[in-house]
Amino acid sequence: MIRRKWPAAGVGVLLAALTAGLALPSAAVAGEPTGRDAPQVDLVLDVSGSMRTRDIDGQSRMAAAKQAFNEVLDATPEEVELGIRTLGADYPGDDRKEGCKDTAQLYPVGPLDRTEAKTAVATLSPTGWTPIGPALLEAAGDFGDGDGSKRIVLISDGEDTCAPLDPCEVAREIAARGIGLTIDTLGLVPNAKLSRQLSCIAEATGGTYTSVEHQDELAERVNELVDRAAEPVVTPVAAEGAASCAKAPTLESGLYTDREEFGQQRWYRVDVLPGQELRASVSVAADRAVNPDHGVLLRAVTVHDREIVRGEAAGTGRTDVLSTGLRYPKPERDDDDGDKPAAETVCLAVTHSFSPGAGVKTTPGLPLELTIDVVEGPDGSSDVASFGLGRGWWLLGTLVLAGFLAGLVWGWLSRWRFAVWRTS
Repeated sequence: MIRRKWPAAGVGVLLAALTAGLALPSAAVAGEPTGRDAPQVDLVLDVSGSMRTRDIDGQSRMAAAKQAFNEVLDATPEEVELGIRTLGADYPGDDRKEGCKDTAQLYPVGPLDRTEAKTAVATLSPTGWTPIGPALLEAAGDFGDGDGSKRIVLISDGEDTCAPLDPCEVAREIAARGIGLTIDTLGLVPNAKLSRQLSCIAEATGGTYTSVEHQDELAERVNELVDRAAEPVVTPVAAEGAASCAKAPTLESGLYTDREEFGQQRWYRVDVLPGQELRASVSVAADRAVNPDHGVLLRAVTVHDREIVRGEAAGTGRTDVLSTGLRYPKPERDDDDGDKPAAETVCLAVTHSFSPGAGVKTTPGLPLELTIDVVEGPDGSSDVASFGLGRGWWLLGTLVLAGFLAGLVWGWLSRWRFAVWRTS
């Protein structure tokens, strides 16, 4: 998750895993952006009664949001399909059951008609409840088919009023579907409770949370998120690890996503040819309250359970994500009998030591991202380090020679000065 506070920026970065897979002539590598479909963004705006509050640059929160939306609509890239959903915009009564149904698509996700969208926004008036959970559930179905990026931008000034439907649990459910949907959240003049709720929603899907207190900050941040949707992205491919290497799925180069229960171990298989190098990394995100002091372990082992190499990382609860990685170069075969070399099956085991906090749900498991990259191995003569120095030998030699010459010059100058002193 990226947490950002305006105007002072404090940014924490969730792992950005980019993969460079083996070239395939006819099919895309797992996780590779195809670029065939337009990116889609659904702006979800809180229009509850609290949006009447006048504390953003001398105007109401609703007025600031409308002005920001107009700027965003003017700046939206042509290739982005944009929609607008509201929550709390229509039901003014006191019936909680009815108020928690109050979410509607104001403008459908699709090619943008700026005039029509602005007209729809202009009709909004702060009205009812704050059904964030129901709105997110509906928003997840607002997108069309296709493999373009999908992003929800939720803007709210208050926490959800429709418990027990927890919006954080809703976000986790959306993430567990494996549809590659990201939810970014923005809190208008938020209190601590709202910040925690919006942060949790964003964390569950790998999105961002931003606290906003000025109208220009709101417009700037929403523009950034819409522009980000238009950037090429790598969408993780859902993969289900197994409880043992023998039953594990075989993965190619790419970016994969999975869920791992507390106390569970997930196994995956990768085929590596002689002369190739396996590069693997894993990130496990704490999308709910967990106890401090935890770790992540990634092991590469043979099918006979002999460990080849491992990567591990430990955390104390200061960050939301723990990441580690490993590299395994498989040497070339010495014998060259003309036969096609056989690939070695490498088993990757992912284990984490996160433990849930008191009263925290343990299902679904914690989200993990696994990056697999199988590339041509390094040349022994050029890339392998010599005594741990590699190409640093030339620099070390230069420094030694320079030191030797400097010592000679300093010694000669010292002798000359001593001789001058004796003769004077």
